[in-house]
Amino acid sequence: MKKINTLKANVDFNRIISENKPFKYKGYILYLERCDTDYYHFGLSVGKKIGNAVVRNKYKRRLRNIIDKKSYQNNFNCIIIVTKGILDKSFKQMEDDLLKAFEILKITKEN
Repeated sequence: MKKINTLKANVDFNRIISENKPFKYKGYILYLERCDTDYYHFGLSVGKKIGNAVVRNKYKRRLRNIIDKKSYQNNFNCIIIVTKGILDKSFKQMEDDLLKAFEILKITKEN
């Protein structure tokens, strides 16, 4: 994931989470905010309940890899929060579930 497409500021996370409704789908909680920018942004959050730092970073790397596989429309900010249900899934199941959630939210480009 390119640096320009990442959300890191705590202010942005708090704003998006407080102003938008959550979309829950198979181990993920997604918050989607439409905006007027010419870019899309993703923010990733893996809580301490998932595991230690090594495990949390592993899941963040997996999420970035899944996100990089598709092309997206512009003008949105999306926060992905991982829940404990993700621990018993394989990488392929994680990928299928997250890409299906993106299709439901209609943020991927139609090719």
